Amino acid sequence: MKAVRFHEYGAPDVLRYEDVEQPVPGAGQVRIRVAATSFNPVDGNIRGGFMQGPIPVVLPHTPGIDVAGTVDALGEGVDGIAVGDDVIGFLPMDGNGAAAQYVLAPADVLTPAPKGVPLADAAALPLVGLTAYQALFDHAKITAGQRVLINGAGGAVGGYAVQLAKNAGAHVIATAGPRSSEAVTSAGADEVIDHTTTSVTVAVTEPVDLALNLAPVAPDELASLVTLVRPGGVVVNTTVWMPAPSDEERDVRGIDLFVRSDADQLAQLVALIDRGELRVDVAERVPLAELPALHARAAEGAVHGKVIVVPSAD
Repeated sequence: MKAVRFHEYGAPDVLRYEDVEQPVPGAGQVRIRVAATSFNPVDGNIRGGFMQGPIPVVLPHTPGIDVAGTVDALGEGVDGIAVGDDVIGFLPMDGNGAAAQYVLAPADVLTPAPKGVPLADAAALPLVGLTAYQALFDHAKITAGQRVLINGAGGAVGGYAVQLAKNAGAHVIATAGPRSSEAVTSAGADEVIDHTTTSVTVAVTEPVDLALNLAPVAPDELASLVTLVRPGGVVVNTTVWMPAPSDEERDVRGIDLFVRSDADQLAQLVALIDRGELRVDVAERVPLAELPALHARAAEGAVHGKVIVVPSAD
């Protein structure tokens, strides 16, 4: 089968599109014929060797944390999944990923794919959808009527976060640049702040219950978000290289989010999609052989929106 792998850490040119032996599922695993994976910024950080502490991988390594595809073989002890099932999942980050024609996955990370979008497009959901879900519901405990600030709403996580927060009955204030402001508005944001022209600390004039930071902002910008949160509120931060700010005197908690795979939560997101209550946006569809070039574009800041990566059928 074909796969993209890197045999050493480094720049995007360490990625190779090559022939690899087709894997055989072990106990508790299934083999998936990949319809698509997606590109996530963490893929570039793993490839570059910057995540060897928290995410140790064995070289050569195949990237691709998200998977959408069709089960084609079962390992011993797998129940509840059958050959021919269309599934999606967030794969273990330290294992081989889905930038390949076939991938092995633990059966317990998979959930049936949504029927309301093409199977390949569903690869755009797992990691970013779960990040938004866990930030809002697990950590911030969002409730109807709250005021929610989503900083960096124009990215892939932000699109889901705006939709989920709005569905939960929140008043959503989002920051986004001109390129993504229309998409953020259509996702349901009540207010959109152009972060390229306006400081969020000036634009937000009433306290919020939750500030969710999804943007790689400067440390002082991140710290300023805590001043916008009411006493007893929370700041949730996904940029893990900077700790979330807090204010103990006002009981404002800072929470750092490390997304985890959760098939049950993913199933809830799938149900929302199939009910027409959650939209999946795909900015680009890139052939697997062009994944090295996609990594190179991402390193230059030239990738915008969610990109799925599609293996050839042969």
